[in-house]
Amino acid sequence: MKYPGTSDPYKRKKTIRFLIISTIVGIGTVAVMSSFFTMIGQDDPLKVCIDDRETPFKMKVTLELIIDGLPAEIPANINSGFNEDECQRAMYTLTDDGTIYVEWEEEYPWEIGHFLWMWDFPLREMDQDKSTFYVNDKESTKFINTLLQDGYHYKGVFTSKDYDTSKDTDFLPEPEN
Repeated sequence: MKYPGTSDPYKRKKTIRFLIISTIVGIGTVAVMSSFFTMIGQDDPLKVCIDDRETPFKMKVTLELIIDGLPAEIPANINSGFNEDECQRAMYTLTDDGTIYVEWEEEYPWEIGHFLWMWDFPLREMDQDKSTFYVNDKESTKFINTLLQDGYHYKGVFTSKDYDTSKDTDFLPEPEN
């Protein structure tokens, strides 16, 4: 079978030349854009490692998570750099008691959602209409966009989309004592 542009040697040469030039332009564009985005992201506190940075701005907050009515554990060493092939990030945990440490070069508007994103918390599996955040036992209207403040306690109450609320209700009569 003869493919278009390959039967005549002149057309074949033009077709191959066009494909080579298109490939070079495509690879060049990807290389330039990749290096451009790398340069932009070098100072993004949500993405960079802080192992070799001076971080005078420090903050410590506590987080408590309740998922479907049950307390959820916040693991130790999230983004701490202690795990193999991992560097220390700007938000991290050292223990499993819910203490989150925040470090950066300057003051930054840190949100509780930043930590959840860096931790890969399954927020998409939660029903956001039935979930809320409390700051020092007062409900926040900003949900995951609640700003972090040093020393504050944050409590996230989440209901998963798969949660069956009917098992919370018992239709049996109250037992008589």
